[in-house]
Amino acid sequence: MLWDDFLNSYWRDWRTSNRGGDKDKLMDSEWLASWLERHLLQAELPLKPAELDQLQQLRSLMWAEVQMLVQVHTVNRGTLEQLNRYMDKGPAIRQIVWNDAGLAEVSLLPQRADWTQVMAEIASSFAAALVEKDTSRFCICENPDCLWVYYDDTRNRSKRYCDDKMCGNLMKVRRFRARKKADTE
Repeated sequence: MLWDDFLNSYWRDWRTSNRGGDKDKLMDSEWLASWLERHLLQAELPLKPAELDQLQQLRSLMWAEVQMLVQVHTVNRGTLEQLNRYMDKGPAIRQIVWNDAGLAEVSLLPQRADWTQVMAEIASSFAAALVEKDTSRFCICENPDCLWVYYDDTRNRSKRYCDDKMCGNLMKVRRFRARKKADTE
């Protein structure tokens, strides 16, 4: 999803609590170019400092909302109003287009190719998730060094880590080592 991919653009070194390994991928033009292409968005690179600042502010707004959702499972009306302000700046036209299977569908076509439009698309993606999805399924990885945001779409809502093979195994090893250390003391 667009919104969670953007939100996770602040990468934390999930293997260690050393915060020196953290990276803001919004500062990496190669990552941004790939991200724009992956989500079929267009904007000029490299980012201007004001655009970077606006993107970071949007990401902070979204991060704060997800943290609140994880605790109380209700959407903050103020956040929705702020998302509306981002979406207001990104005009789009509805048009019938044909998909790869040859079927007609209604699509929103952005009218601009700039970072304001990209932020409107991100805000729209996040707002749709907040309004249309089950807010109790918004999660933050339980690995305190990771904090990756994801939407738990498992049937029994049991997903605790962004990736069971990476963070899940790492946390299992940490618990095992902590038990062994406690047994030897």
